[in-house]
Order: sequence, then C-alpha cells, then structure tokens
Amino acid sequence: MEAVSKEKLTSVSNLVTAFENSRMPGAAPGAHMLEAKHHHPGDGRPLPTGPWEKPNTEEALGSGPRTVSRRYLSSLKDKLSSGAWRKSCQPRTCPGPGIQEPEEKRIVQELLETEQAYVARLHLLDQVFFQELLEEARSSKAFPEDVVRLIFSNISSIYQFHAQFFLPELQRRLDDWTATPRIGDVIQKLAPFLKMYSEYVKNFERAAELLATWTDKSPPFQEVLTRIQSSKASGSLTLQHHMLEPVQRIPRYELLLKEYVQKLPEESPDRADAQKALDMIFLAAQHSNAAITEMERLQDLWEVYQRLGLEDDIVDPSNTLLREGPVLKISFRRRDPMERYLFLFNNMLLYCVPRVIQVGAQFQVRTRIDVAGMKVRELTDAEFPHSFLVSGKQRTLELQARSQEEMISWMQACQAAIDQIEKRNETFKAAVQGPEGDAQGQELQSEELGLRAPQWVRDKMVTMCMRCQEPFNALTRRRHHCRACGYVVCARCSDYRAELKYDDNRPNRVCFTCYTFLTGNVLPEDKDDKRRGILEKGSVSGSEENLVCSFLQLLGDKWGRSSTRGWCVIPRDDPLVLYVYAAPQDMRAHTSIPLLGYQVTAGPQGDPRVFQLQQSGQLYTFKAETEELKGRWVKAMERAASGWTPGEPGDGDLSD
Repeated sequence: MEAVSKEKLTSVSNLVTAFENSRMPGAAPGAHMLEAKHHHPGDGRPLPTGPWEKPNTEEALGSGPRTVSRRYLSSLKDKLSSGAWRKSCQPRTCPGPGIQEPEEKRIVQELLETEQAYVARLHLLDQVFFQELLEEARSSKAFPEDVVRLIFSNISSIYQFHAQFFLPELQRRLDDWTATPRIGDVIQKLAPFLKMYSEYVKNFERAAELLATWTDKSPPFQEVLTRIQSSKASGSLTLQHHMLEPVQRIPRYELLLKEYVQKLPEESPDRADAQKALDMIFLAAQHSNAAITEMERLQDLWEVYQRLGLEDDIVDPSNTLLREGPVLKISFRRRDPMERYLFLFNNMLLYCVPRVIQVGAQFQVRTRIDVAGMKVRELTDAEFPHSFLVSGKQRTLELQARSQEEMISWMQACQAAIDQIEKRNETFKAAVQGPEGDAQGQELQSEELGLRAPQWVRDKMVTMCMRCQEPFNALTRRRHHCRACGYVVCARCSDYRAELKYDDNRPNRVCFTCYTFLTGNVLPEDKDDKRRGILEKGSVSGSEENLVCSFLQLLGDKWGRSSTRGWCVIPRDDPLVLYVYAAPQDMRAHTSIPLLGYQVTAGPQGDPRVFQLQQSGQLYTFKAETEELKGRWVKAMERAASGWTPGEPGDGDLSD
C-alpha cells in the first residue's frame, strides 16, 4: 500500500516539475514529457471536451482562445446535483492479483488520485499562468496588473488550501487506512472552506471575457499565454480550459462522496460522518449554484440596461427582471394601437418605445411606473380584445396583448410583483383594505384624485364635454383631458390649474369639479348653476346599470342623415325609455324615445338585422350588427312598449 501511495506522489511531483521546467528558458523540449493525448486527471480516461478545447495543437495556437460559452456555463448549474458527472468519473475496478480491496477504499483512492491531478492543475494556474502574467505586467507595463488579478480571482487561496491542507489530509488518511478506515471526519473538517469557490465561480464569466479582450489587445499578454499553452506541462490546452477545472471540482466531490456512502456497509463506523460530510459538500455545491445564478442575473440585468441606454435613475444591481416583451398601446386619440415594449422589474415597470436608429440603446424609456401602488385589471373592450389596464402613480396605460394567454401572463406577472411589494409593507396593505368593502373602495377612488395618474377616456368615446354636455367641434370647442380624473372636457370646463402629487406637485390642467375637490375653492355661481335637462342622463355601458345597450345603425331621414351609428341604451332605472347617444361616454343623449305604446316590426328592406319602432306617424328604423343582437333589442323594446319593468336587478338582463 505504501509503495502505491509513494508512486502516486511521485507522479504528481513529476507533473509539477514539468510545469516548473516549462517556465525555464531553454528547457529541453523532451524533458518530463507528458502524453500528448488529453487524459482525465489521475485515471487515464480522455478528458471531456470543454467549450474551448481544440482538436489539435495547431488549432489551439492558431485561432487563439475563445470566450466562455454562456450555454455551457448555464449547463454547469443544472449539473451540480446531477448524476451526469458520475458517468465520466466511475471508480475503476482494476481487480489485481490477490485480495480484492473493498469498494469504499477504491473510491477513496480515486478521490486521492483525482485530487493529486487537480492540485497539479491549480499549481499550473497559480504558480505558472498567474505569476508569469503578473511578472510581465510589472516589467513591460503592457497591460494592467489589476486585469491579471481579476482574471485569476482567488485562485491562489484555492491552490494553497488544496495543496497544503486537503491533499495532505487525504494522503495521510489513505496511508493509515488499515487502522482508520474512514474519510467522513476529514471532509467534515475541511468542507466549510470549499465555500470560497463561490467567489471564483461568480467571477468566471467576467474573467473569460477579460482574457479574450486582452489576448486580442496586448501582444505581450498573448505571447506569455502562447508560450505556456504550447508547453508539454499545459498538455496543449488553453488557459480557459484549465480555468474551468475549479468550476467542475465541487460537483465531482459530491458525486464521489455520494457513491462512497452508497458502498459503505450498514455497520461501518464512518457511515454517519460520511453522510454528514456529503450534506456539507452539497451545501458548498449550492453556494456555487447560487453564485452561477447570481452571475447570470447580473449579466441579464446588465444587458437589459445596455438596451435601455444605461440611464442613471434605472441602473440598479439589486433589481430583478421579471418579464419583458412587446405590447400594443391603446391611444386615446388615434384609432390604431401603437407598438410599445415593456420591462417589468421587481420594483418598477418601464414603458418604452423602440428607437428608429438603434445605435447603442435599442429603446427609449417613456415612463417609469413604480410597482408600489400599481394596479392591474382586465378591460372589457370589444374593439380591442385581450386588453388590460395598468394604473400607477405616475401614469395609467391601456395596453393590448396579442392573445388571451399573453394578457393573462402579463397581468399575473404584474400582480405577483405588486403582491411582493405589499408583503414588504404590511402597513400599506392594511391601509388599502378596509372593513367596509365596496363603499370604502368608492371613497378611496375620490381620495386618490391627484395621487395617481387617472385612466384617460378616449376621444372617440365622447362627442360632448363630460362636464357641461356641450358638443365638441374642431374650432371653438376642442377636446381636453382633465389630468386628475381623466374626463374629456372642453376648454371652458378645464380652465383651471391644480397641483397633482403624482406629477411632483406641478400645476396641471383640471376640470372644475376636480379643481374644487383638490383646492377647496368655491366656483362662481354662474359656472355651477346650470339646471339638468331631460336628455342629460349619463351613458353607462355596463350591464349592471342597463337592460340592454349596444351600437345600432340609425337608418332613414328621421335621424337627419343616412346610416349614422348611435350608442343605444335602455337603462335599468328608466326601463320605458330608449336613449340614443353619439358615443358611449357622452353625458347627454341627443334623442330619447318613450317606448310605451310603440309597435316593434321588421324592417321593409329585406335585411333580417333591421327592425322598426312605429306609433301614429312616428317611425324609427334601426339595424343591429347580428341577428342575435336584433332579437335582444326587439324583446327589450316589446317589453317596454307593454309597460313591463324589471322587478329585480338581475331580472330580464338583455345587455350586450
């Protein structure tokens, strides 16, 4: 046994000597020659091909090192607790003459052999690559010393730990295996130090990028690398390949120890210690896993910030990107929705516009909406399906997704971010939720005037001022939006200014109702003393307030012009009257028809969607969009003509 152990130590010593000789100028090319073919450390099996490994030496030196594969790095995280590593690390059986050794001892021997080869690799990284690049940086000043230190991170600490502590402890325990056939206590004592790998793994991708950059940028840097990589000590492998060894090492510890525990007899005195050691190694692997996850998160975050132009008020390494993607913005002025792009973080929603000339940043941030205080809900809009509302303190957006699934996904992501913020601030959550239910919800809506951006009513939804009910025109009475409530109002009704908290207390145009509420000032009597007319009944599009409501084509000379369209409503609180509005949000109807005594007949034009109201010389002709909608209207009008009124709020609901 001692002879075998001395033989293994001699092989590692020879390998380190080869590294040292390769650094000496004029060393004989054949001195301490290693096998040209790549082998697995310690057992002679071929090394698995890494993301930079070349098929031959000429390619390795000719094309130069490549940057680390992001996909390969991600796969390492998935493999940390996978059995896939073990397929290339199975303990050798190698039954020799004489008594066959126990399985657990052969696994410990394999652990020692691979550790010896691993320490030799660490020696190459720390004492050869690192030291010679550092010496070249100091002497030639061709590249900064800090770059070298960033590339190798804490490799010196890792090398010292394994060379001075871990490997000697393993060697002593295997030498004394007959008296002390156990390894669990040794690994328990040293496993906590393996957490230092987190720093190395976290820095790994950045180190690879720096290595690629300075290889291309600095000829002296490249010359040192080429000289070491071409030596027999390096095995004709690139520096990037050797740098991958520490990333792979902890998963191999875990898998070897897992098999060691499986091979131990039930009565083995090392079973409890070995299982505890395996748990500690698993925690160290989780540290590496978490480091890779954090590194990927920061990398993704940095890429997003670059696409946004790296604005100072947006860049924050503590943020987490939850979702991104294109949406359509429903405009309150234009008919067609506009292409926009959203970035949802854990603390903010960025509403962006794609840049026409994408030099540098790809998007321009139009609005930042804080998740704290944000609300999201689905919109029921037949013209814009799959639409939803995002209401925040800074702005309220009406957005349209490309499908129902995409809309639900966006709403769920936004709501999850909102819930997470509310969990961190239980006092805010308690303030929003009250014991009085819906009544308090209505009160909070008025109390929020000026505190959050309102949902703007679209221009095409109204034809008259929503305050004074005067019709709009292009010259003397144009449309304006109240910045507090979002109503479409005329210039006369919005000739007021009030400070709004959601806009950093800047004065904004508001309607007279919001002005009175926000400032407490009383309006002159001549501006507020207008009696309500018979047609001034606000249109409400909800099925709870109306028996039936929809757009209908208004046919014939009775309406003053041919084939216009009106928003027709039979309200639940006035079920015997038909109101016709120019738009769904108008506050005043342009026509009202008492339906009592009217006859409902089919139209004379042969179109099954046409129907008429007729009474003693009065004739109104309507056309529905579908036959089914026409049937609902005919039924509702016949009921009203006979004097029928609903007995309960849900009785006879025919709304569209």
